Amino acid sequence: MEIKFMKKALELAENGIGYTNPNPLVGAVIVKEGNIIGEGYHEFFGGPHAEINAFKNATEDVTGATMYVSLEPCSHYGKTPPCAEAIVHNGIKKVVIAMEDPNPEVSGRGIKLLRENNIEVITGVLQEESRKLNEIFIKYITTKLPFCLLKSAMTLDGKIASVTGDSKWITNNESRQYVHKLRNRMSAVMVGAGTVMKDDPFLNTRLINGDGRDPVRIIVDSSARIPVTSTVLNLKSRAKTIIATTTLAKDEKLKELEKKGAEIIVTPIAETKVDLKYLMKALGDRDIDSVLLEGGSELNYSAIKENIVDKINLFIAPKIIGGRDAKTPVGGVGIKFMKDAVHLKDIKTVTFGQDIMIEGYLDKEG
Repeated sequence: MEIKFMKKALELAENGIGYTNPNPLVGAVIVKEGNIIGEGYHEFFGGPHAEINAFKNATEDVTGATMYVSLEPCSHYGKTPPCAEAIVHNGIKKVVIAMEDPNPEVSGRGIKLLRENNIEVITGVLQEESRKLNEIFIKYITTKLPFCLLKSAMTLDGKIASVTGDSKWITNNESRQYVHKLRNRMSAVMVGAGTVMKDDPFLNTRLINGDGRDPVRIIVDSSARIPVTSTVLNLKSRAKTIIATTTLAKDEKLKELEKKGAEIIVTPIAETKVDLKYLMKALGDRDIDSVLLEGGSELNYSAIKENIVDKINLFIAPKIIGGRDAKTPVGGVGIKFMKDAVHLKDIKTVTFGQDIMIEGYLDKEG
């Protein structure tokens, strides 16, 4: 029964995808005599937490009930009062928790408060599922650096564009809709100046149902080459555009970009390019907890080389185009020996029609 109700809490938590960043995704279920009498989830950043919404939605008195919650109830005052205190006040007798709060400043304190008030606490129920759901939050809250997901799409023979540079479209509609779901979930989407100048992308979220939140658009442009007429600088969107550049950029051009509403981040120069590690810290300082990297082959190589990538989603379409000069997902100077190759772990595959997506995490210890 514990697994059944915790699964429900995790399903509820998913409803907050795209709206709670940089807070976690949390769901809560109140159960009495084997029946669910209250449900809630963290709906948006700054709003009531899952536990409070579950109390608000309860259909009967919750005294003596059991609460299932996907993350340890908070014990500190932030934008909302502590949920652990609300649980005590409402007379809950037992709390089942999927995972402890990974925030080193608060981890375990909510559990301690509950137990000090004679509430039975069980932890670790569907813990791995909860950790996977909140992988962005875990990375950000423990490091203050954004979780970086590298997404790329290629043909069966490993090309991201034809020899002429044509890339529309490698993957099918199903794959591309999934990418828009990723954009909705992540705080920011990042590309290089070359992608903007060649493709003039929107970098917004276009879901079939019309819902969704546009991510912050980040353009890595070491010398501020992109034209001020670029679509990313002229969109009607609540999300802003950030230009990550260096001192190689001319002040006059930076002023033009700022007039278009862009925010400028000037990083140190790293081998004539933007210092990506510096950029990640700067983004984290701006409460950007996650970045979807949709770069070209050069930016992808630099990101992997600089060890800022946490996860990869690589789409493979059953098409062959050939071309010795056609670009591949990862360019750069490359790795000289197979023994030094970057490895992925925790691999899984997903199909979208005839397309295949390979998902994996960079093995930073291997």
